[in-house]
Amino acid sequence: MRALFIGQTYIDVTMLTDEMPQGDEKSVARDFAVSFGGNAVTAAFAAAKLGQEPDLLTSLADDWLGRMFLDMAARYRLSVHGRKVKRSSLSFILPKDGKRAIVRARDDDYLHPFPMLNLGGCAALHLDGHQSDAALYYARICRERGILTSLDGGGLRDNTHELLHYIDVAVVAERLCEQMNLTAEGMLDYLKGRGCRIGGVTEGERGMLWYDETGTVQRLPALPVPKARVIDTSGAGDVFHGTYVASYLARPGASWREHFEWARAGSAHKVQHLGNEAGLPSIEDIHRVMQEFAGK
Repeated sequence: MRALFIGQTYIDVTMLTDEMPQGDEKSVARDFAVSFGGNAVTAAFAAAKLGQEPDLLTSLADDWLGRMFLDMAARYRLSVHGRKVKRSSLSFILPKDGKRAIVRARDDDYLHPFPMLNLGGCAALHLDGHQSDAALYYARICRERGILTSLDGGGLRDNTHELLHYIDVAVVAERLCEQMNLTAEGMLDYLKGRGCRIGGVTEGERGMLWYDETGTVQRLPALPVPKARVIDTSGAGDVFHGTYVASYLARPGASWREHFEWARAGSAHKVQHLGNEAGLPSIEDIHRVMQEFAGK
């Protein structure tokens, strides 16, 4: 095992439409995509596209959507450790004007305890807060063993405060700041107080405010993708996380600024494509985006 990702599986249905029908109205979407979804799940696929072979502990139903998901994972050489649920979870995503509306149907009533996995050879753990019992258990073990622990803090959960005590790299969303009544600067102070070695707050078009290994706060601006080329921002944050984990695995001696610059390029690639799978960057895509926007 090179890296372990823990999350919740969704099947994402993304549709480009100019208007949402109401009542008995009907409309036809201009385009659509069907893909895997879920924060840590999409991050794992992103890491796999970049040459890693992650293990994924995630919800899994014995239905046709669950079998479709396993087919997707097999194509990317992802080792799936399924935690059984009755039904697969769905997301319906409507991107428009750089934003996206999402309706989710989720089954997170796990029918069995999480599996005990062999972490021999594991170099990184990435969590998104789902499966809180498994997340806390593996975060503790990985911290004890010196394995890098990473958290996608998309929102406040009942174990967020406790979990952060075992996290090395915490990159959170503005939504978490709002839920905790903190400014971005206040959030960075909070993450430092919890012992996170690297911390950041993603702020969409403004990029990311973060602190490095020395505790120095700085801003990593977003790459200036022209508005006309932004198709679907959904999943961009997940690709960001998966890309920096892949960069760490490939180049453990590089600085976190270098890892985040790779992740920024991965996100810039993603927003130009509809759906998660189409937006996964290759190493060549990362270099192309970095070259295109160099100095801008």
